[in-house]
Amino acid sequence: MPEDIAKPPLPPFDIESATAKVRFAEDAWNGRNPEKVSLAYSVDSVWRNRAEFVSGRAEIVAFLQRKWAKELDYRLIKELWATHDNRIAVRFAYEWHDDSGSWFRAYGNENWEFNELGLMKRRIASINDLPIQEGDRKFHWPLGPRPADHPGLSDLGL
Repeated sequence: MPEDIAKPPLPPFDIESATAKVRFAEDAWNGRNPEKVSLAYSVDSVWRNRAEFVSGRAEIVAFLQRKWAKELDYRLIKELWATHDNRIAVRFAYEWHDDSGSWFRAYGNENWEFNELGLMKRRIASINDLPIQEGDRKFHWPLGPRPADHPGLSDLGL
């Protein structure tokens, strides 16, 4: 894996730069390329994702590979909640189905801390899954990044 390379925008964040950072993260995760996504994290990044603890880019890649092998047709929307200095808080929701065709909407919050290169060094995620019917889905766009004209979480009443 490559060493740390700066990933603007860099801290300290204001509302505009934090909002951009959140959208970059959303777009990357919607691209579902574990190796590419991992490059937004420092080589020594640590995560708590639900009850799982992940450390370093190799573990991030393995985690994301497992995640997207299980969470099919994954579509994610993130929204800035708050920012200060080198920290960003987001809320998010994503929709996915399992291999039996059961659909879910996951709701969560993340706390992010960045190093001086704009790489995330800490990610703390709390997530809950809600079973939904396919007809109750709200995230409708082709696989990949959410189109600019697709509503966000607040617009969808989430």
